Amino acid sequence: MRLLDRYLLRELMVPLLYCLGGFLIFFVVADLMNELSEFQRLNLNGWDVAEYYVCKTPELLTNVLPMGLLLALLYALSQHNKHHELVAIRAAGVSLWRLAAPYLVVGVVFSFGLFVASEIIGPRAQDAAEDVKNRYQTKLDQQTELQWRRDVTFNNDVAGHEWKIGAYGLLSHEMLRVNVTWTGRDNVRRILFANRGAYTNGFWHFTDVELWSYEPPNLEFPARSRTNVIAFPELDESPRLIKSELKINSMSVLKTAKRLRFTLAEILDYQRLHPHLTGSKADELNTQFHGRLAAPFTCFVVVLLALPFGAAPGRRNVAVGVGVSIAIGFAFFVLSRLSLVLGTGGHVPGWLAGWSPNVIFGVIGIVLIRRLR
Repeated sequence: MRLLDRYLLRELMVPLLYCLGGFLIFFVVADLMNELSEFQRLNLNGWDVAEYYVCKTPELLTNVLPMGLLLALLYALSQHNKHHELVAIRAAGVSLWRLAAPYLVVGVVFSFGLFVASEIIGPRAQDAAEDVKNRYQTKLDQQTELQWRRDVTFNNDVAGHEWKIGAYGLLSHEMLRVNVTWTGRDNVRRILFANRGAYTNGFWHFTDVELWSYEPPNLEFPARSRTNVIAFPELDESPRLIKSELKINSMSVLKTAKRLRFTLAEILDYQRLHPHLTGSKADELNTQFHGRLAAPFTCFVVVLLALPFGAAPGRRNVAVGVGVSIAIGFAFFVLSRLSLVLGTGGHVPGWLAGWSPNVIFGVIGIVLIRRLR
């Protein structure tokens, strides 16, 4: 059987490489048409644009891998059918599920690879892509909303920390005009006023500080002190936590419903700050979380869908395979977007909205495969 598995995989690899390359070029060109005027405004040259899309490749793989795998499988199976190889294999006593084993392994590997690309490599690559876009900006241009977020407020509901920041550096993680209110481990309520804050050695250092401490028995009149530099390790909100807070709070419901915009780490960081979240924001994040978790398994689902269409008796040309892949991809896209809208709006639970496209199409694929047996 190992010889058969190697043969099936070898016949799949060539169309798979062509399909992945073709879809990647298609999505890059489509995105380039939308971003071309922006690249010109930022004075990027050809090498900069190429570097930008290299960094953006992990994001594009979310669409490229499932679609490329689906089309390649349909083509490979159609070619085997054309030469009656599938009939000969099954006549030798090999079941359809055993024949599909190497394809299912490819689906699992692609699912794992897509998860790594989207959750681990993707965030870093996205930051690198933004660096490429902004590399020719002047110092004056760098003082924009791309690098600084003004009037930032957020709360750590678990620790009871209330932050108010006049300006927060998204790249430098620097704070200007900081005001923090919290109750320490000694049950003393404190209010900190600082002109500047910087995150070094794992906690925040504040400069030009005035500290109010409400210590008993004078709870109405705080003890005031001033110092040039002070650090409070108990204020443990890292720049990563603040970044997730800013990103999620700045995203509108409409944009959230259109696509999966938050990584699992960002959602978990936000929920760490707000463990008792309810209402529309909870619906948005639950839908995004389960949708993001289910997205890599699309590669495995497309294998289940390709098998009954590609391995069905009868000869099919390449055009049929392309048409079937486009139809399946479009139907999956529509159902995925509809599920996101319903889940974000609170009409269905987040887990149902996130997993229903994969479950529905996976069940359809399994039922069609069983009918071929």
